Amino acid sequence: MSRTRTLLIAVAAGALAAVGSPASAGAAATFGACPDATAGFECATVPVPLDRAGATPGTISLAVRRAPLTPGTRTATAVVPLAGGPGQAATPFSSSFRAALAPALTTRDLLVFDQRGTGRSTPLSCSALTRQGLSEAQAVAGCAAQLGPARAFFRTAESVADIETLRVEAGYDKLVLYGVSYGTKVALAYAAAYPQRVEALVLDSVLPADGPDTLRRATFAEIPRVLGELCAGNACPGLRGSIGGVLSQSVRRLARGSARGRVTAPDGSRLTFRVTEQDIFDILLAGDLNPALRAELPASLRAYLDGDRTPLARLAVRARGLTGVASQQASLPDNDALFLATRCEESLFPFDRAAGRDQRLAQARAAIAGLPAAAYAPFSPAVALGSEMTVPCASWPVASPPPAATGPLPAVPTLILEGSTDLRTPLLNGRLVAQQVPGARVLNVPFAGHSVLGGEPAGCAGRAVQAFFAGQPVADCPAIANPFSPTSRPPTRLSRVSGRTKAARTVNALLATLTDVRRQFIGDALAAGTGIRVGSRTGGLRAGFAEATRTGFRFRRVSYVPDVRVTGFLSDRGTSSFTISGSAAARGRVRITASGRISGTLGGKRISGSASRALAARRSGAADGLTGRPGPIGPVPRVARPLAGLAR
Repeated sequence: MSRTRTLLIAVAAGALAAVGSPASAGAAATFGACPDATAGFECATVPVPLDRAGATPGTISLAVRRAPLTPGTRTATAVVPLAGGPGQAATPFSSSFRAALAPALTTRDLLVFDQRGTGRSTPLSCSALTRQGLSEAQAVAGCAAQLGPARAFFRTAESVADIETLRVEAGYDKLVLYGVSYGTKVALAYAAAYPQRVEALVLDSVLPADGPDTLRRATFAEIPRVLGELCAGNACPGLRGSIGGVLSQSVRRLARGSARGRVTAPDGSRLTFRVTEQDIFDILLAGDLNPALRAELPASLRAYLDGDRTPLARLAVRARGLTGVASQQASLPDNDALFLATRCEESLFPFDRAAGRDQRLAQARAAIAGLPAAAYAPFSPAVALGSEMTVPCASWPVASPPPAATGPLPAVPTLILEGSTDLRTPLLNGRLVAQQVPGARVLNVPFAGHSVLGGEPAGCAGRAVQAFFAGQPVADCPAIANPFSPTSRPPTRLSRVSGRTKAARTVNALLATLTDVRRQFIGDALAAGTGIRVGSRTGGLRAGFAEATRTGFRFRRVSYVPDVRVTGFLSDRGTSSFTISGSAAARGRVRITASGRISGTLGGKRISGSASRALAARRSGAADGLTGRPGPIGPVPRVARPLAGLAR
């Protein structure tokens, strides 16, 4: 019997022994009704010292929720989910964690808490981060000054000590730790510090135990593979060359000077935006959470090289979260002050912690210059410097000593979940950690991005978790089609749209416009981590805007193909009606039934026919790059919110 198999069976055996067992003798936390009366949960507050050495006074009140397996009792082991960031609160995701980790909860309690400084656990705040007129350097230094000496005590080491206090106070003998993104670092650090208290680990989107790498070398190394898989099998239409070549050409051109592009705001106004090579890197990284962005990148880069800057400019704006939709990847996650305090105090930046800002930046540039160009190619050293938190944290006066190296990791059953397309916590990270944990199993989940268990397309990670806690072998994920397959290059004139007549090309331009708008709404929903919200808007590629309603989307002079404008209503179930205008179009009115019948008058002539073939292609994803999701005529999609897993 293999060592991995033996360890997996040990999880199941230990779980059965834990049912109904008495709690640890030192249990002291008092659980009662939760303020929001969430069914199945009870709440408590556990006080812990700000500084366990006692030199800096203060107390942190940890907000805790528990879902007991049996009301009124405790199991010997609890499952503790650890959210990402750092800065995300975990308790708002309690119900999501309970659903995702159900296979572990058949024999164990669920114990959820907000790590110190987040959520309801004495949250940190810095007014300097929102004060108008401050530079980034001034805001970061101002936040450190506001927090004072307390800023030294929100590191991973303090969270590890808090977990141990919580375990003792809540009365558990052992813990199963489920970490997402930064939460995996906390889980690994706890396992190294308290190996005898860890029953099993599930690590989703892994950071190295002593990471993250502030030069993002694994991310740069994985970009060619991720983009290569995206375009494999000629999946990127009209690219005219390899995706690596197109990316390199685009980055080199942007390194010589930014490109100005026109972008349509959600209210239909037109804005000018400058795209830089840093924006290309940011689009790639944002695609971890919003795969719709990455699906449009190859065609947008090709369009940029051919002189059409609008698609790439729109992607850059969306990656920055400037569309009016609250974006997960557009800003520091959840608690900006906590994020800065943790990252700037404990990250291993390529500079002297005791140096001033200018000297730190000079040292960081020198460190990057000392790397081979291939370490960050095709990007420039400036992008390598700006790819992580090096520049902001250069302005942070450190109040704590350098973190100690994480000790050896215990040989406990460990499942590592890695999305094959995740660039912020790449597959290389998971494989590195697996080498440090005897018997660890790495599951590579196809076309999954960051936070695998909450947002993967095919349910493979969920099945893996179920097998893991049943003591069964974890099967590899089957090959699947990309749910967000690459899109075609947007046409720059109606003559480039398929169709033998002007009316036929206009109808196809209409269908392409509907598809593009629907894609933007889905992308915004993914970025926000919500469903498509009633009243939300998105700008057309070339002009106009659309608004989501309870029953579909309302279009107001939306242009995807230049000089073809669409006004009307796209129904999620019934008949959709549109007025087509614009100097290039065959003008008139078009109706599309839910079954795909098209009728109307264009260019003064009546048209009729069936769009069933086009709609079938769109429903399979062949036309709109959204494989497995309904087409533009069909239910308005609701996108599931991923689990807490964001890492900067």
